[in-house]
Amino acid sequence: MTRVRQVKTTFTAGEVSRSLLGRSDLRAYENGALALRNVFIEPTGGVSRRSGLRFVDTVDGDGRLIAFEFNTEQTFLIILTDEKVSVYADGAFVTSLSAPWSEAQIASVAFTQSADTLLLVHPDVPPKKLTRNAGGVWLLEDWEFFTDNNVIQQPYYKFAGTIATITPSGTSGTISLTSSEAVFAEGHEGTRLRIGGKEVQITDFDSPTVVTADVIETLGSTSATIDWEEQAFSAVRGYPVSVAFHQDRLVIGGSRDLPNRLWLSKSGDLFNFDLGSGLDDDSIAFGILSDQVNAIRGIFSGRDLQLFTSGAEWIVTGEPLTPTSVQIKRQTRIGSVTTRYIPPVNVDGATFFVARSREEIREFIFTDLEQAYSATELSVVSRHIISKPVDQDYDQLQRLLFIVREDGKFATLTSFRAEKVAAWTLHETDGTAKSVSVVGETVYLLVERNGIYTIEEFDPTLNLDAALTGEAETATASWSGLDHLEGKTVSVVGDGVVLADVMVSAGSITIERAVSEIEVGLPYTHIIEPLPPAATDTGGASRAVRLVEALFRIEDTAALRVDVGRGLKDIALRQFSEDEILDEPPPLVSGDIRVRALGWQADGTAPLWRIEQSAPLPFTLLSVTTELKVND
Repeated sequence: MTRVRQVKTTFTAGEVSRSLLGRSDLRAYENGALALRNVFIEPTGGVSRRSGLRFVDTVDGDGRLIAFEFNTEQTFLIILTDEKVSVYADGAFVTSLSAPWSEAQIASVAFTQSADTLLLVHPDVPPKKLTRNAGGVWLLEDWEFFTDNNVIQQPYYKFAGTIATITPSGTSGTISLTSSEAVFAEGHEGTRLRIGGKEVQITDFDSPTVVTADVIETLGSTSATIDWEEQAFSAVRGYPVSVAFHQDRLVIGGSRDLPNRLWLSKSGDLFNFDLGSGLDDDSIAFGILSDQVNAIRGIFSGRDLQLFTSGAEWIVTGEPLTPTSVQIKRQTRIGSVTTRYIPPVNVDGATFFVARSREEIREFIFTDLEQAYSATELSVVSRHIISKPVDQDYDQLQRLLFIVREDGKFATLTSFRAEKVAAWTLHETDGTAKSVSVVGETVYLLVERNGIYTIEEFDPTLNLDAALTGEAETATASWSGLDHLEGKTVSVVGDGVVLADVMVSAGSITIERAVSEIEVGLPYTHIIEPLPPAATDTGGASRAVRLVEALFRIEDTAALRVDVGRGLKDIALRQFSEDEILDEPPPLVSGDIRVRALGWQADGTAPLWRIEQSAPLPFTLLSVTTELKVND
């Protein structure tokens, strides 16, 4: 028999697909795992039980979380729910405002922020801006384009055919406008038109070819003219789809009826879209025309202005951007999600976006070699983890990209390009995750549990979900304030000791003994399962293997539960008395833990060990050394 020693020092390839079981020659096989659930992968290679979720508040229903950073010291969490905007600061409710978006529309609300203004757009709703004034009062208002002498400098476009004419009945006052084509609808009341560069406002709809209008600027003549256009955004034509800021300009990407058109405001005048005479600071407008559909789904201001469309990825260049220097170039042909808005996020100079297939996360980055952008797939060996994402955000502090999936699970990508680390893990909670947002250094989740929607934040001091902590001057066995967990069986850590699970009734629990400090919440299980030994190490895929011993190098760990072929067993981390076990919290242990094993393994696709633990206690695994015997 041959004796083999293997040392696994890193998990920096993350959880990989079972389709790699025949590719032990790949680097991802050496550095990956068959299952990494409810753990965070450190950039150094180890894995830790993921942070628990601290309960913040309940909300009215499904929605979306958005970060609002007023300045470096003041950050806020914005929650969009059915016809409501709510504001939180440091986990505390601040205020709520009425909003125009229904629950069904929220998924397609796009947003961007500049200074104290958060802009929000939806193709079927007039665009809004959320502001916080000097007095701390929050306001949700319509956009107001720059107006001079009652002339509104907003985007305009001719939706009719190029030869369609408008004939005004007069040049001033109240007049009628007659078109040569059926271009008007009942919703046109209040819409502005420009005829020969002069502005009028429709007051009444008479027929698809005739409307009544008030003249804002005296018209040049009453002759039929093809030189006319109407405001680009209205109830009839729809509203902006996406929005961003770039080079001191407000950028609007697409609208409901003009999905491939881009508008850039005047430089330094964000709500002024006057095209002027093409001076360097004038507004810019153009459409994306190519051999495929290019409905704009997202805009990102990076090295260049990046456009993510339904069929391709584009950049808009110009240093600086001016009407004469602007250029648009297609870079890749991946396409972005069209059914909802998933914001592109910046990670170390690259822009991560969800591909149109909703089965890939792509890294859009400029490459010096090709002097162009590429869109590398980040999930090629972990496709099973990326399944229909609905939201994403990046935590720069922990170097974690958070992805919320349609099925309510969420995934994290540990990304560290300098060390070639791109590792995926999958997470589950008792309920379904709906949205994620990183506000400052805090990561928030919107979670639905049995019809109750809660805001929860990741807290590295916790090991339970929907959790609350409490302190009492006098030890007590009765604790309340748990209404959000009504009817749930919860886990309890009292004075650092794991106590028996209890059910929440009337928002309260009574535990087995009185404690002064408590953590109460929903349990979750972390799982670490390695890939089977590489066939190249064991002399071939058909040979039986026996695990003799596994050495687990742990750090700051309070509990270890391992299966080495004989079922899951709790492993003693150190020798201590029975009194310590009952009355004191388990110590945090760092070092090597040896576990002996018995039994031959004939299935070359099965792992030789497995860690699975739901105890709400800290756990970190740095490396695993295994000693094997191979049947020659």
